[in-house]
Amino acid sequence: MYCHYAEQTFNTGLKLELLQKYVFVALDIFQKNIQNKITCKFENKLEAWLTFLSEDDPEIILKLIETYPEFKALYEDGYRLCLNIEEVMRMFSKELAELDKNTVQLMIDEMQDELDEKNDILAEMKIQISEKDNAISEIRIKLSEKDNAISEKDHLIDELTQKLQRLTEELQNR
Repeated sequence: MYCHYAEQTFNTGLKLELLQKYVFVALDIFQKNIQNKITCKFENKLEAWLTFLSEDDPEIILKLIETYPEFKALYEDGYRLCLNIEEVMRMFSKELAELDKNTVQLMIDEMQDELDEKNDILAEMKIQISEKDNAISEIRIKLSEKDNAISEKDHLIDELTQKLQRLTEELQNR
């Protein structure tokens, strides 16, 4: 087996026809299967395409073109492209430049996302600090009020103590 077919399913048993279907082709296993066959007989179009994509033996390529003449134009295009190395290099350079540009943009986007996330965290922390500052201010106000109340009571105690001493002295003097 060199072709692996897959599609998405749901663990809940939901039946939903999705567009995503996958085919994984193991070209190395396909090559081993073809090499085990004594004659190069292409049983179907799939085998022909896989041979086209994976084979570099000239004899097998000729047999493929004899069986499926439409592959001749594709091989000719590939051959012409290989002859013009400058064109190949330009094509790869252009693609690499595009990949580099996309990579840089992706990195910028990721860094911007990180920065936004950190700014959100910072803003949240500032709010928490502000709330705690307000709570501390309220506690200080209450503490100040209690200090004032204690001072008033101390003052009252002092007055009552003085009054008690006077009354005690008056009683002793009588």
